[in-house]
Amino acid sequence: MSENTTKREKIAQMSSEVVDSNPYSRLMALKRMGIVDNYERIRDYSIAVVGIGGVGSVTSEMLTRCGIGKLIMFDYDKVELANMNRLFFRPDQSGMSKVDAAVNTLRDINPDVEFEAHNYNITSVDNFNHFMGRIKSGGLNGKPVDLVLSCVDNFEARMAINTACNEIGQAWMESGVSENAVSGHVQVILPGETACFRCK
Repeated sequence: MSENTTKREKIAQMSSEVVDSNPYSRLMALKRMGIVDNYERIRDYSIAVVGIGGVGSVTSEMLTRCGIGKLIMFDYDKVELANMNRLFFRPDQSGMSKVDAAVNTLRDINPDVEFEAHNYNITSVDNFNHFMGRIKSGGLNGKPVDLVLSCVDNFEARMAINTACNEIGQAWMESGVSENAVSGHVQVILPGETACFRCK
């Protein structure tokens, strides 16, 4: 099997023109149907995804395909062959950090997206402070990110995300999958408005 080396160029402006060469034409149909007023605004948003495993890799891929403005990814794990059954990682990426492998794959999918990758555990003191700083000013034009997506698989990381987002008033979404992988949950958390992991 020969490797396809065709890569698409960056697109300066989204178009609603329905042609096979427009990667956004199907998405822009949402605008034509009146579901969204201005689909192009997706390029104005930045999202941080914490955990690039089963949930995080799919989330990152869909955000990239939709044309999000900036995607910041956090994970400290490496790609293993065991990941091949459910993630977008490739066998030749085994041993790479998940975030670097993700950027490698996602940049080819959509070069219009700005990517930032951090290969560390957010729960250590130094890394936590850096993580919180990237949430506060890692968005487009040095602004805060618009949303943090928690796609982690352990309580310690969830608590770190909860603490950081509560401290800076950052909206975030918590997600998880059961150990037997047949059920899951998604929860929107708005600091000061909804329940969180430290509510009493």
